[in-house]
Amino acid sequence: MKKDWRELISQPKYGIKVEKDVFVPVRDGVRLAVNVYRPGARGKFPALFAMGGYGKELQEVLIPPQPLYKSAVWDGNIEAGDTHNIVPRGYVHVIADARGTGQSEGEFFGMSTQQEGKDGADIIEWIASQSWCDGNVGMIGYSYYGNMQLKVAIQQPPHLKAIFVSHIAADFYRDFAYSGGVLSLFLYGLWDGRHGTSGFAPKNAVSQMMKTLPRDEFERRRNELLNHPDIKHYPNLYHLLKYPQKNPSFFDIVMNPFDGPFWRDKSVYPFFDKIKVPTYVVGKVGGIKGFWDVYTGINTIKKLFVKPTGPEERPWREDIELILRWHDHWLKGNDTGIMDEPPIKLFVPGANRYRYEKEWPLKGIEYTDCYLRRWEGLSFEPELYQPEPDCFLQQPLHLSTKRDSVKYVSPALPADLEVIGMAALSLFASVDQDDANWIVKLSDVAPTGRETTVSKGWLKASHRALDTTRPKPYSPYHPHTSAEPVKPGEINEYAIGLGNIVNVFKAGHRIKLEIESLESPRDPEIQIHYHPHLNSSKTTLHKIYRNREYRSHLILPVTSGKEAVLEVMSDDNFQGGV
Repeated sequence: MKKDWRELISQPKYGIKVEKDVFVPVRDGVRLAVNVYRPGARGKFPALFAMGGYGKELQEVLIPPQPLYKSAVWDGNIEAGDTHNIVPRGYVHVIADARGTGQSEGEFFGMSTQQEGKDGADIIEWIASQSWCDGNVGMIGYSYYGNMQLKVAIQQPPHLKAIFVSHIAADFYRDFAYSGGVLSLFLYGLWDGRHGTSGFAPKNAVSQMMKTLPRDEFERRRNELLNHPDIKHYPNLYHLLKYPQKNPSFFDIVMNPFDGPFWRDKSVYPFFDKIKVPTYVVGKVGGIKGFWDVYTGINTIKKLFVKPTGPEERPWREDIELILRWHDHWLKGNDTGIMDEPPIKLFVPGANRYRYEKEWPLKGIEYTDCYLRRWEGLSFEPELYQPEPDCFLQQPLHLSTKRDSVKYVSPALPADLEVIGMAALSLFASVDQDDANWIVKLSDVAPTGRETTVSKGWLKASHRALDTTRPKPYSPYHPHTSAEPVKPGEINEYAIGLGNIVNVFKAGHRIKLEIESLESPRDPEIQIHYHPHLNSSKTTLHKIYRNREYRSHLILPVTSGKEAVLEVMSDDNFQGGV
C-alpha cells in the first residue's frame, strides 16, 4: 500500500539548542541580529530562514493558535514559523531582525526594500558556511516574512535551494498601499499594533523621503498633501505629515501617492525574471490578490495552493506539514511525492471542494458580460428602456458613519454557474465633485439571504486612466502615475478590476454587485484587522448609468454553466432586484 505523504516527511526526533543575538555582518558592514534554533545533536542539518521587522523575540511566543475576530490576544505579527515543530524534524530554524529593527544595526526604511533582499541573501550565505549547516538553505514565513523570501530570491544567493511563500504581494503599490489609487490605512495601523497586533519593532526607523528628497521637493510634496481636503479631515494623517518620526514608514507611503521608483523598489513584479529558485506559492480565495501574479509571473519550478477564504490564525502554524514536504524534497532529497502531483491545487467555493489543475489561467474561460439593469437587476442582456441613472449620496466620515450604496442582484439561478479567472466592472458613472472613490463588492447570495463576498475592488476616480498597451477588459491596468480631476456631472467609464475570482454560484443562489464609496474604521469587519481606505471628505452624489448608450456591466470569467442560466438572465422582460 502506498504511504501517505505525511508518513514520508521528516519526523520529530531531536531536542532544540538555542543561540540568541548572533550578529552577522552583511556586505556594507552593518551587523544583523539572528536567533539560531538547531537540533540538539551533532552533525550538519539543512536550515530554514525567516527575516522580518516585527522582532525575532516575538516569534517565540508560540501560544496556541488564536482565531482572528474571536481571540483578544490574536497577534498578526507572529509569522516566522513553528520552531518547536520544525527543529525536532532535523532543520535549523534561523530568525533574523531586519536592519534597523529589533537588535539589528542600520537604518530601517520600511518593509520589502531591495536592501532587505540583499541583507537576507548575505545571511543565507552565512548560514550555509556554519558548522551546523549542510549547505542547504530554504526560507519560510507568512506575509512580511513571505515577501522577504521573494526579495531574497531576486538576489539569487547560491545556497538558497527553495522558498515557501504565503500571503504575499507582487505589486506593493496596488496590492498593499494604494488599492486602485485609494490609500489603504492598513499599513498605518500595522506600525504601532493598532487593533490586535504587536506592530513593528523599530530600533532606528528613518524616513527615506526625508533622507533622499531635495528639501524643496520634500516640502512641496508635504504641503500639497497637508492641503488635500481628505487628509485635512483625517487627523491621524495630518498629524503624521507634521511629525514624520511618529511612523516614518507610513509617512513615506503617504508621500508617494503615485506609482514610480519608490514602489518598484518595494515590489516583486519588476524582478520576476530574477527568481529562479523552486517556489511554492500559497494564497486564499478572496484574499490579497498578489499571489496570483507571483505564480504566473515567475518562470521557475513552482506550485500553487489556493485555500478557502477566511481569517487566519496566529501564531502562524498553517501548512507546516506541507512546508516540510516541500523542503524535505529540495533540501534533504527526500521523495515525498510532492512533484508527482499537478502544480495547482485550487479550492472552489460553492462546490466546496479542491481540484487540481495544470495551468493558470484555466482553459475554456468564456468572458461574459453581465449587465446592470433597472430595478437593481443583473442580466446577460443590456438595459434598453430606462435612461434615468441609479443614485446614491455619500456623506464623509466627519459628518456621518452612515453608508449608502446601490445594489444589483440577479434572479435565482436555475443551475450552477462556475466562474474562475479575472473579473472586472465596466462602470459608466458621474459624480458632482472633482474626485471620488469607487468601491465594488461582488457577492454570492444564498436562498437564506446569507451573503459571501467573492471579491472586492477599488478605484479612485481621478486615477481612471488606463494603460492602453494592456487592452484586456477583464483585467484593467491603471498606470497610477498622475491624477486627472473629474469634471463634475460628466459621465466617465471606470474600469474597476476585481482580480481573480473563484466561485460556483449554486442553483437557487443569486449574484449580487454592490457599489459604494465609504469604509469606516468603525466597521466591525475592519476594526480588529485594521484595513480601511481613506475616504472622500466631501458629500458626493454618485450616479450610475446603465442604459442603451451607457452599458455598465460586469465581466465574469465563466467556465461552466452559462447556457443553463442564459434563459433566466437574458429575458428582455427581465425584472431584477430582490
